[in-house]
Amino acid sequence: MNMKSIAGLLAVSTLVLGWVLYHDADPVPEQSDEAVQSYQLSNGMKILVIENHRAPVMVSQIWYKVGASYEHDGITGISHVLEHMMFKGTEKYPAGEFSEIIAANGGEENAFTGQDYTAYFQKIANDRLELCLSLEADRMRNIIFDEKEFVKELEVVKEERRLRTDDKPSALTYERFNAVAYTNSPYRRPIVGWMEDLDTLTVDDAREWYETWYAPNNATLVVAGDVLAEDVFRLAKQYFGQLPTSRIPELKPRHEAKQFGTQRLTVELPAKIPYLIMGFKAPNLTSDIVGTEQEKELYALEVLAGVLDGGDSARLSKNLVRGQEIANSASASYGMSARHDTLFVLSAVPNDEVAIEVLEFALREQINLLKTQLPDDKELDRVKAQVVAAQVYKQDSTFYQAMEVGMLDTIGLPWQIKDEYVDKVLAVTAEQVQQVAKKYLTDDRLTVAVLDPLPIESNGTKTTKTVSVAGEKDAQ
Repeated sequence: MNMKSIAGLLAVSTLVLGWVLYHDADPVPEQSDEAVQSYQLSNGMKILVIENHRAPVMVSQIWYKVGASYEHDGITGISHVLEHMMFKGTEKYPAGEFSEIIAANGGEENAFTGQDYTAYFQKIANDRLELCLSLEADRMRNIIFDEKEFVKELEVVKEERRLRTDDKPSALTYERFNAVAYTNSPYRRPIVGWMEDLDTLTVDDAREWYETWYAPNNATLVVAGDVLAEDVFRLAKQYFGQLPTSRIPELKPRHEAKQFGTQRLTVELPAKIPYLIMGFKAPNLTSDIVGTEQEKELYALEVLAGVLDGGDSARLSKNLVRGQEIANSASASYGMSARHDTLFVLSAVPNDEVAIEVLEFALREQINLLKTQLPDDKELDRVKAQVVAAQVYKQDSTFYQAMEVGMLDTIGLPWQIKDEYVDKVLAVTAEQVQQVAKKYLTDDRLTVAVLDPLPIESNGTKTTKTVSVAGEKDAQ
C-alpha cells in the first residue's frame, strides 16, 4: 500500500496491548513488554510508556497539542518558528547546549511540526532517560526569547520555505491546491506559514504562543524502549510534576463548509513538467464515531486508496503508468487520523506529449470503474496483506511505536484504537469500497489543480508566477 495511506491511518499491530491508568500515587505496572501504560500527573500532563526490552535503547517524545491548524491568519507559521526557538536555550542551558548534551551522550534529537501537533524527541541509550526528561522539563516553561536569536531563526524558516516550497513548482502547486480545496478549514494554511505572515512575525508573537500552549496540561510524554514504566512515571513526576499549568484556550469546532461544484485552479510557474492534483473532501476519524457504522467508511476509503495505489500491481500503476503509458507517475492517498475533515487525493505527472486533460480523464475513468464494478478478491487480498506486513515491520521501530501512540492521543483519539486497525481493514468488503467511491469521489467534493509549466529561462531568471482559480462552469 502507498506509504502515505498506511501512515495516514496509523496502521498498527494485531497484538493486544494492555493499559493501566494511574494518578499521582506511586505506580506499580501490571503490564511489561510492549504494553502501553498510562499515568497522569496532578497538573494534567499525561505519560504513556511502551516497554520493549529487545535492545538497551529508548525513545523519548514530548507531544504538544498545538500546530498549524491552531493558528489564525496573520501568524501562520508561528508553531514551526516556535519549534526552532525551543532549541535556543534557557538560563540553565544556553543556546545550543541541549543538542550538544544529547550528542555528547550518544543520542539523536530533533522535532517536527504538523497541522495538529508539535513534537520533540530523543533517541538514546536507556540509561539516559533521566537526562532527557530533565532537559525537556526545563525547556517546557523556561525558554529565553532573545530578539536576535528570534530574527536569526525566522530567517532560517523563511529559507526553508524558499527551498522546500517557493522554489519547487510541485510543492508550491500543492500548497495553493490546499488553499483552494479547503474553504474555511484551518488546513488551508501551510505549516511553514505564508511568507507575508513570516515577514511580520515578532518575538512577542512567539513568546505569547509559547506561554499559551507549552504547558504540562497541554502535553503528553511518550517513552518507548528498554525502560520500566514505574521509573518513567517516577522521573516524570520529579521533573514535570511541579511545572505550572496554562489556561488552554477552548477551541470552537470547525467544520469544512459545503462545496458547490468542482473547483479548479491553474498555477503557472517555470517548470520542466506539468503536474495534476485531484482532491475530494473526505471525513476524518473522530472520537464520537469510533465504534459506529460510519467508522467503517473510513477504513473502506483506506482500502480504496490501496486498490488504486499499492505498488506495481495497483490500478494506477498497472493501467496508467505501464498500460496506457500516459503517466510518468500516479498516486492516491488518504489519511483519516486528523482533527478536521481531510481529502482523498489523486496526483499524477503526465508522460511527454500527453495533455493534462487526457491524464485527468484517465484518472476519472479509474474512479468510475470503481463505482460501476466491484474490486475483485485478488485486489483486496493484496491490499490487506500489505497492511498486515506493514504492522510486522512496524514492530521493529521503537520510534514508530511511540509516534503512533503520541499522535493519536494528541489529536484527541483513544490510542487503544490502534489495536483494532488490522481487523477493521481485513473486514472491509468490495461492496463497501464501491459505496465509499460513489459517496465521496464526486464532482461536488472535487478540487482540481494543474501546474502549467512556463519556460525556464537559460540565464536562471524566472518568468512571472500566476495562479488562476475558477469554478467548473468558468473553467469550461
